Amino acid sequence: MQCIKKVFCVCLICIMMAACSSYRIPMIGSSGGTVTVKKGMTLYAISRQTNVPVRTLIEANNLKPPYILSIGQKIKVPKAQIHVVKKKETLYSISKRYGLTVSQLSRQNNIQPPYTLAIGQKLIVSGGEGGVSRTQKSTAVRKTTKKSTVRSTKPISVPKGKKFAWPVKGKIVSDYGSHGAGQYNDGINIAGKLGTPIKAAEAGTVVYANDELKGYGNLILIKHANGWITAYAHNEKLLVKKWQKVTKGQKIATMGETGNVATPQLHFEIRYKTKVVNPKNYLQ
Repeated sequence: MQCIKKVFCVCLICIMMAACSSYRIPMIGSSGGTVTVKKGMTLYAISRQTNVPVRTLIEANNLKPPYILSIGQKIKVPKAQIHVVKKKETLYSISKRYGLTVSQLSRQNNIQPPYTLAIGQKLIVSGGEGGVSRTQKSTAVRKTTKKSTVRSTKPISVPKGKKFAWPVKGKIVSDYGSHGAGQYNDGINIAGKLGTPIKAAEAGTVVYANDELKGYGNLILIKHANGWITAYAHNEKLLVKKWQKVTKGQKIATMGETGNVATPQLHFEIRYKTKVVNPKNYLQ
């Protein structure tokens, strides 16, 4: 299972703030605008209906984890940027142009292997380096540096020593990291038998328990103390509900093959705030 590298959500990111909702958001159009949050709205739902990536919405509204919206809150929706595929263009060349990774571009446009593009195909290219092409960005930077100093974002420092329990024992069938061809796994996939108990890796609060996020099937997200989050995807049955408190080792689901997998397995991720980490470095 591949997730959007360095974006939270972008597995997941969408993930954390996605709550079960049947509320349909009006399309805003290419010129952007604002959305007034109503009961049941989530960032993921707004992203899906406006064709603006979740990360772009987060940055445009200066939102902080766990990205829960309030009724009446105004959400700015930047203009969605579209690229029309031309002859000889590839995902790689287009992603470089707009400051995206191939993984980001393929996921936000739901492009599956072998990642073939068609001339005239429209791609959403918002959500990269400010949603602009590298040429546009360079021009903007040159103009900015005449008046002020460009500040770099301080990287998130992940605390050492934190340990989580294995959510399930089994063979790792997909490891953390790059798998070539622009594919990247933000977690690990552990194989097992259908119905095997899945347990909470640490005590916390369930912030998502649904199948709304495409590709992940029945998904659970648990928010832990001090900015930690764990994700459990492809479950057969969910045994907890949103906002439920869970204890370390508590049975929260059974192993399944929902989403975009064909055999029983658990896709498991650990994140510190918005930074993805290798689960094997934190499991005991």
